[in-house]
Amino acid sequence: MNVIRVLLADDHPVVREGLRGMLAAEPDIDVVGEAASGPEAVALAGRLRPDVILMDLRMPGGDGVEAIRQLPGATVVVLTTYDSDADILRAVEAGAAGYLLKDTPRAVLADRVRAAARGETVLAPTVAGRLMGRMRAEPAASRAEQLSARETEVLALVARGLTNGQIARRLYLSEATVKTHLLRACGKLGVSGRTAAVTKAIETGALPAPGHEG
Repeated sequence: MNVIRVLLADDHPVVREGLRGMLAAEPDIDVVGEAASGPEAVALAGRLRPDVILMDLRMPGGDGVEAIRQLPGATVVVLTTYDSDADILRAVEAGAAGYLLKDTPRAVLADRVRAAARGETVLAPTVAGRLMGRMRAEPAASRAEQLSARETEVLALVARGLTNGQIARRLYLSEATVKTHLLRACGKLGVSGRTAAVTKAIETGALPAPGHEG
């Protein structure tokens, strides 16, 4: 059994203790470290090499978004109480692999950690809805129904089974940029994971059905 190594980053000790307790019940998840600020999270991530980092957004001494920017290639899932459009978009642009809220049930949180470790994009349902709503409010050229050429290209490679790292190398992008494209695509399609995004893209005709790439 592969054990997923998790780093917790939150400035509230009681929150970290609660998260550690929640995840301790999962035999395939191991919390390997805790950080109380963004800079501390960056330093610990460099030393511990966790598979997934659960990152709060607002912490004294350096917030989560700035820490995400300093961790290119890392799998960082935002776990916060804030779900404003501005906060979500800042995290997405920085390269977060997902965005979850702190009221996420234990079993769901564990499943999302596993999904993130597999390279999937994870979004709380309300966050996916906010992203989709924001995209729909934008000008016609970037409305929700329309994936950009790059988002479509990334999803096509996901459909072929490539990981974020492989997609990044194929398209000469950073992994953080690939994650951003995936998160935007998920928001536009109103789904919360890469598999669901591919399925929805095929259903809507944005991607050809398997065997009809033609």
